[in-house]
Amino acid sequence: MEIVLRKYGNSTVAVLPPSVLRDLRLCAGQAMTLDTTDDGAIVLARKRKYRLADLIAQCDLAAAPPADLGLWESAKPVGQEVW
Repeated sequence: MEIVLRKYGNSTVAVLPPSVLRDLRLCAGQAMTLDTTDDGAIVLARKRKYRLADLIAQCDLAAAPPADLGLWESAKPVGQEVW
């Protein structure tokens, strides 16, 4: 399928036909992410909604804490922080 890029104000838009939107279950106003591959292909995907439980599940609880965390914990107050 061939599409034509169009000027819309200061932006350039790609208009997707209704059949493509229907096949991909997309609608106007939906948040998407756009990436490109090394060979110039465009990858358009639905924006993921993250849940805290899913993100925590990816963490390695046995991993050592980051080195800069020690610096943060040993820092002296410089203003009127409450410790």
